Amino acid sequence: MRIAILVCGWLSCCTQPIFGQDVNALVAAVRTKLGKVNSYEGLALMKTNVSYLKVPDAQVRVYYQKPDKIKIINEHGISLVPKGTMAISLSGLFSGGYTALDAGTEKIKGISVRVVKLLPLDNNAEVVLSTLYIDPARSLILKANTTTRDSGSYEVDMVYGKYMDLGLPEKVTCIFNIKEYSLPKGITFDYDDGTKRQTTSRQQTKGSVELLYSSYLIDKKIPISIF
Repeated sequence: MRIAILVCGWLSCCTQPIFGQDVNALVAAVRTKLGKVNSYEGLALMKTNVSYLKVPDAQVRVYYQKPDKIKIINEHGISLVPKGTMAISLSGLFSGGYTALDAGTEKIKGISVRVVKLLPLDNNAEVVLSTLYIDPARSLILKANTTTRDSGSYEVDMVYGKYMDLGLPEKVTCIFNIKEYSLPKGITFDYDDGTKRQTTSRQQTKGSVELLYSSYLIDKKIPISIF
Protein backbone atom coordinates (compact mmCIF):
# COMPACT_ATOMS: atom_id res chain seq x y z
CA MET A 1 0.00 0.00 0.00
CA ARG A 2 2.80 2.39 0.91
CA ILE A 3 4.55 1.68 -2.40
CA ALA A 4 1.32 2.34 -4.32
CA ILE A 5 0.88 5.69 -2.56
CA LEU A 6 4.46 6.68 -3.37
CA VAL A 7 4.00 5.75 -7.04
CA CYS A 8 0.76 7.74 -7.29
CA GLY A 9 2.46 10.72 -5.67
CA TRP A 10 5.36 10.49 -8.13
CA LEU A 11 2.99 10.36 -11.12
CA SER A 12 1.12 13.38 -9.78
CA CYS A 13 4.38 15.35 -9.55
CA CYS A 14 5.24 14.40 -13.13
CA THR A 15 1.93 15.34 -14.71
CA GLN A 16 0.99 18.42 -12.70
CA PRO A 17 3.67 20.73 -14.17
CA ILE A 18 2.39 20.00 -17.68
CA PHE A 19 -1.37 20.32 -17.31
CA GLY A 20 -1.38 22.51 -14.24
CA GLN A 21 1.05 25.10 -15.52
CA ASP A 22 -0.01 28.71 -15.91
CA VAL A 23 -1.59 29.36 -19.32
CA ASN A 24 0.74 32.32 -19.95
CA ALA A 25 3.77 30.10 -19.34
CA LEU A 26 2.38 27.57 -21.80
CA VAL A 27 1.84 30.21 -24.48
CA ALA A 28 5.34 31.59 -23.80
CA ALA A 29 6.81 28.11 -24.37
CA VAL A 30 5.03 27.86 -27.73
CA ARG A 31 6.22 31.33 -28.74
CA THR A 32 9.78 30.46 -27.78
CA LYS A 33 9.74 27.38 -29.99
CA LEU A 34 8.24 29.23 -32.96
CA GLY A 35 10.68 32.09 -32.39
CA LYS A 36 13.64 29.85 -33.21
CA VAL A 37 12.86 30.30 -36.92
CA ASN A 38 13.42 33.76 -38.42
CA SER A 39 12.54 32.76 -41.98
CA TYR A 40 12.08 29.74 -44.18
CA GLU A 41 11.39 28.53 -47.69
CA GLY A 42 9.25 25.41 -47.70
CA LEU A 43 8.61 23.06 -50.62
CA ALA A 44 5.12 21.57 -50.46
CA LEU A 45 2.36 19.85 -52.40
CA MET A 46 -0.81 21.92 -52.22
CA LYS A 47 -4.22 20.28 -52.55
CA THR A 48 -7.28 22.51 -52.91
CA ASN A 49 -10.74 21.15 -52.20
CA VAL A 50 -13.57 23.50 -53.17
CA SER A 51 -16.78 21.73 -54.19
CA TYR A 52 -17.55 23.80 -57.29
CA LEU A 53 -13.97 24.04 -58.64
CA LYS A 54 -11.62 21.49 -60.15
CA VAL A 55 -8.23 22.76 -59.01
CA PRO A 56 -5.26 20.50 -59.80
CA ASP A 57 -2.71 19.65 -57.12
CA ALA A 58 0.33 21.90 -57.33
CA GLN A 59 3.92 22.00 -56.16
CA VAL A 60 4.37 25.30 -54.33
CA ARG A 61 7.00 27.20 -52.41
CA VAL A 62 5.98 28.75 -49.12
CA TYR A 63 8.01 31.75 -47.95
CA TYR A 64 7.93 33.01 -44.37
CA GLN A 65 9.58 36.00 -42.73
CA LYS A 66 9.30 36.72 -39.03
CA PRO A 67 6.97 37.78 -37.47
CA ASP A 68 4.00 37.22 -39.83
CA LYS A 69 4.89 37.62 -43.51
CA ILE A 70 3.97 34.57 -45.60
CA LYS A 71 3.60 33.94 -49.32
CA ILE A 72 2.62 30.86 -51.32
CA ILE A 73 3.92 30.72 -54.89
CA ASN A 74 3.09 28.18 -57.57
CA GLU A 75 5.83 28.51 -60.16
CA HIS A 76 3.84 26.61 -62.80
CA GLY A 77 0.42 28.17 -62.44
CA ILE A 78 -1.91 30.06 -60.14
CA SER A 79 -2.54 29.03 -56.56
CA LEU A 80 -5.83 30.14 -55.09
CA VAL A 81 -5.47 30.58 -51.35
CA PRO A 82 -8.17 32.24 -49.21
CA LYS A 83 -6.87 35.37 -47.53
CA GLY A 84 -7.45 33.95 -44.08
CA THR A 85 -5.24 30.94 -44.70
CA MET A 86 -2.35 33.19 -43.85
CA ALA A 87 -3.17 31.79 -40.41
CA ILE A 88 -0.83 28.93 -41.39
CA SER A 89 1.80 31.35 -40.11
CA LEU A 90 1.32 30.40 -36.46
CA SER A 91 3.74 33.06 -35.27
CA GLY A 92 1.39 35.68 -36.65
CA LEU A 93 -1.22 34.68 -34.09
CA PHE A 94 1.03 36.07 -31.37
CA SER A 95 1.86 39.40 -32.99
CA GLY A 96 0.65 42.35 -30.96
CA GLY A 97 -0.61 42.25 -27.40
CA TYR A 98 -3.19 39.75 -26.25
CA THR A 99 -4.88 38.25 -23.21
CA ALA A 100 -4.59 34.47 -22.83
CA LEU A 101 -7.52 32.63 -21.22
CA ASP A 102 -7.53 29.02 -20.04
CA ALA A 103 -10.41 27.15 -21.73
CA GLY A 104 -9.82 23.70 -20.28
CA THR A 105 -8.57 20.48 -21.85
CA GLU A 106 -9.58 18.28 -24.78
CA LYS A 107 -8.20 15.38 -26.79
CA ILE A 108 -7.10 15.54 -30.40
CA LYS A 109 -6.32 12.21 -32.05
CA GLY A 110 -5.75 10.70 -28.62
CA ILE A 111 -3.45 13.50 -27.46
CA SER A 112 -4.45 15.53 -24.39
CA VAL A 113 -4.26 19.22 -25.18
CA ARG A 114 -4.79 22.50 -23.36
CA VAL A 115 -7.30 24.87 -24.94
CA VAL A 116 -6.23 28.51 -24.86
CA LYS A 117 -8.16 31.52 -26.14
CA LEU A 118 -6.22 34.59 -27.26
CA LEU A 119 -8.02 37.94 -27.18
CA PRO A 120 -6.18 40.87 -28.83
CA LEU A 121 -5.71 44.00 -26.76
CA ASP A 122 -6.12 46.13 -29.89
CA ASN A 123 -9.85 46.54 -30.55
CA ASN A 124 -9.08 47.21 -34.23
CA ALA A 125 -6.89 44.14 -34.79
CA GLU A 126 -7.72 41.97 -37.81
CA VAL A 127 -7.84 38.83 -35.66
CA VAL A 128 -10.80 38.99 -33.27
CA LEU A 129 -10.27 35.67 -31.47
CA SER A 130 -7.91 32.71 -31.70
CA THR A 131 -8.52 29.38 -29.98
CA LEU A 132 -5.39 27.25 -29.73
CA TYR A 133 -5.23 23.56 -28.95
CA ILE A 134 -1.75 23.05 -27.50
CA ASP A 135 0.12 19.85 -26.75
CA PRO A 136 1.81 20.96 -23.50
CA ALA A 137 4.32 18.11 -23.48
CA ARG A 138 5.85 19.28 -26.79
CA SER A 139 4.78 22.96 -26.81
CA LEU A 140 3.10 22.45 -30.19
CA ILE A 141 -0.14 23.86 -31.57
CA LEU A 142 -2.15 20.96 -33.00
CA LYS A 143 -5.14 23.05 -34.05
CA ALA A 144 -6.06 26.72 -34.23
CA ASN A 145 -9.47 28.29 -34.82
CA THR A 146 -9.19 31.92 -35.88
CA THR A 147 -11.96 34.49 -36.30
CA THR A 148 -11.00 37.59 -38.27
CA ARG A 149 -12.68 40.92 -38.72
CA ASP A 150 -12.83 40.93 -42.53
CA SER A 151 -11.81 37.46 -43.75
CA GLY A 152 -14.16 35.11 -41.94
CA SER A 153 -13.25 32.18 -39.69
CA TYR A 154 -10.67 29.48 -40.33
CA GLU A 155 -9.62 26.20 -38.76
CA VAL A 156 -6.00 25.12 -39.17
CA ASP A 157 -4.87 21.59 -38.27
CA MET A 158 -1.20 20.62 -37.97
CA VAL A 159 0.66 17.32 -38.12
CA TYR A 160 4.34 17.33 -37.15
CA GLY A 161 7.36 15.30 -38.20
CA LYS A 162 11.11 15.84 -38.27
CA TYR A 163 10.85 19.64 -37.96
CA MET A 164 8.68 19.66 -34.83
CA ASP A 165 11.55 20.88 -32.62
CA LEU A 166 11.21 24.16 -34.52
CA GLY A 167 7.42 24.14 -34.43
CA LEU A 168 7.20 23.57 -38.19
CA PRO A 169 4.54 21.08 -39.37
CA GLU A 170 4.87 18.53 -42.15
CA LYS A 171 1.15 18.80 -42.94
CA VAL A 172 -1.17 21.79 -42.64
CA THR A 173 -4.88 21.68 -43.40
CA CYS A 174 -6.82 24.94 -43.50
CA ILE A 175 -10.62 24.64 -43.51
CA PHE A 176 -12.70 27.67 -44.47
CA ASN A 177 -16.20 28.75 -45.52
CA ILE A 178 -16.65 28.43 -49.27
CA LYS A 179 -18.72 31.62 -49.41
CA GLU A 180 -15.57 33.51 -48.35
CA TYR A 181 -13.55 32.00 -51.21
CA SER A 182 -13.43 34.09 -54.38
CA LEU A 183 -11.56 33.95 -57.67
CA PRO A 184 -9.33 36.82 -58.78
CA LYS A 185 -10.74 38.82 -61.69
CA GLY A 186 -10.02 37.27 -65.06
CA ILE A 187 -9.18 33.85 -63.63
CA THR A 188 -11.28 30.82 -64.57
CA PHE A 189 -11.21 27.11 -63.73
CA ASP A 190 -13.28 24.10 -64.64
CA TYR A 191 -16.48 24.09 -62.64
CA ASP A 192 -18.47 21.18 -61.30
CA ASP A 193 -21.38 20.63 -63.68
CA GLY A 194 -23.76 20.15 -60.77
CA THR A 195 -24.78 16.60 -61.73
CA LYS A 196 -23.37 15.13 -58.52
CA ARG A 197 -25.49 15.98 -55.52
CA GLN A 198 -23.54 16.98 -52.42
CA THR A 199 -24.13 14.50 -49.61
CA THR A 200 -23.58 16.70 -46.58
CA SER A 201 -23.95 20.34 -45.64
CA ARG A 202 -20.23 20.42 -44.71
CA GLN A 203 -19.30 19.52 -48.31
CA GLN A 204 -21.49 22.36 -49.53
CA THR A 205 -20.26 25.02 -47.14
CA LYS A 206 -16.68 24.08 -46.31
CA GLY A 207 -13.54 24.02 -48.43
CA SER A 208 -9.95 23.22 -47.58
CA VAL A 209 -6.37 23.83 -48.59
CA GLU A 210 -3.83 21.18 -47.63
CA LEU A 211 -0.06 21.68 -47.63
CA LEU A 212 2.19 18.61 -47.48
CA TYR A 213 5.75 19.77 -46.83
CA SER A 214 8.69 17.77 -48.19
CA SER A 215 11.43 20.12 -46.98
CA TYR A 216 12.28 23.45 -45.34
CA LEU A 217 15.25 25.77 -45.83
CA ILE A 218 15.54 27.38 -42.41
CA ASP A 219 16.66 31.00 -41.92
CA LYS A 220 17.22 31.52 -45.62
CA LYS A 221 17.50 35.17 -46.62
CA ILE A 222 14.31 36.03 -48.49
CA PRO A 223 14.02 39.16 -50.69
CA ILE A 224 11.37 41.53 -49.40
CA SER A 225 9.97 41.67 -52.96
CA ILE A 226 8.68 38.11 -52.50
CA PHE A 227 5.97 39.39 -50.17
